[in-house]
Amino acid sequence: MITELLSPAGSYESFEAAIGAGADAVYVGGPAFGARAYAQNFTQEELITAIETAHIHNRKLYLTVNTLLKNRELDDQLFEYLLPYYEAGLDAVIVQDLGVFSFIRRSFPDLDIHASTQMTVTGPEGMRFLEGKGATRVVPARELSLEEISAMHKASPLEIETFIHGALCYSYSGQCLMSSIFGGRSGNRGRCAQPCRLPYSVTMDHRKYKGDKDFCALSLKDICTLDILPDILEAGVMSLKIEGRMKQPAYTAGVTAVYRKYLDMYLSGKEYHVLEEDRKYLLELFSRGGSCKGYYDMYRGPEMMAFANEKKSGNIQPEIRKIKEKIHGNLILSPESPVILEITCKGQTVTAMGGEVQFAKNQPMEEQRIRQQMEKLGNTDFQWEDLNIEINGRIFVPVKVLNEVRRDALSQLREALIG
Repeated sequence: MITELLSPAGSYESFEAAIGAGADAVYVGGPAFGARAYAQNFTQEELITAIETAHIHNRKLYLTVNTLLKNRELDDQLFEYLLPYYEAGLDAVIVQDLGVFSFIRRSFPDLDIHASTQMTVTGPEGMRFLEGKGATRVVPARELSLEEISAMHKASPLEIETFIHGALCYSYSGQCLMSSIFGGRSGNRGRCAQPCRLPYSVTMDHRKYKGDKDFCALSLKDICTLDILPDILEAGVMSLKIEGRMKQPAYTAGVTAVYRKYLDMYLSGKEYHVLEEDRKYLLELFSRGGSCKGYYDMYRGPEMMAFANEKKSGNIQPEIRKIKEKIHGNLILSPESPVILEITCKGQTVTAMGGEVQFAKNQPMEEQRIRQQMEKLGNTDFQWEDLNIEINGRIFVPVKVLNEVRRDALSQLREALIG
């Protein structure tokens, strides 16, 4: 079974941070129909670029379409909304609404559908039901134990994805109506106001709770599963999901890097051991009264509760790096012939030709000057591992020609890798 580390991205910068930190896949929201309406989210152009970039690096990208849609949205908007992403090669959609599920199954039969945790699938029967409907993956309710998840895995071949880090819902995920009742902002429309994080006056047997006036009786700690990661995988989970599309790119990079380290440790067969410094690092990235293991061990008690809405983060700044694919090049420069640049990456080879190499009347162009120009890859997805430059005689090439051939070759390579 292939194991996947799945990271959140509320912006294109977070997407790059997730990929650079080692995520196998990233889930994002587009301009509409996502359950994080207040995240920065992606424009159509950014989303298509992200799909292409993910595929260049052999990663996957999933789009959240996980709100409840109105009939007019389903009839008039959803197809046109999804079509450009489908054509760009979107890997899957994450869906809550069964009407949306059926619509996508009919309209885009080749597109994988992941059943959102907001479907509240809690047992084998739900797994088998969605298997029959054509789902490829289920994200069960976050309130299940490892034993319950294992039973679901044994009952159906569908992939299972569960949350391993980040915020928890006080209610069954997606089933809370408090935000709608208190403020007219529905969590099922992506606009939860998080009333569970607010302070409340608490009484028991008509006796008022005596303590901190800002007692947040419904606020849970965030989940952290570093210590039980092997148990989660052995229960049948194949996709390990980090919560946090509302978080900053540095948070995404830091959390992803830590879980990448421990997932690789487990997959390598080495003795699994969590360092205390890594637990501390995650708490310094973000803490809401500490952390807990969620419901995986079936423990439900005060240790899961933050009882405050104090969000704390340290001064650490995780490295955010842009991942680059290594390329091999061969540049041929012969007088009265076009500039020829051949680039190879991941078994794909492209050739670009352009301009004309001239005889040098006076000072021939030195290899160092040519190499300096060709190595300017800028903000592309590539970096040179080696570049052979073959110069036949005393030559001169306009810098503009070198730039055009380089850009043409990289554009061809990008298209070839996207497939």
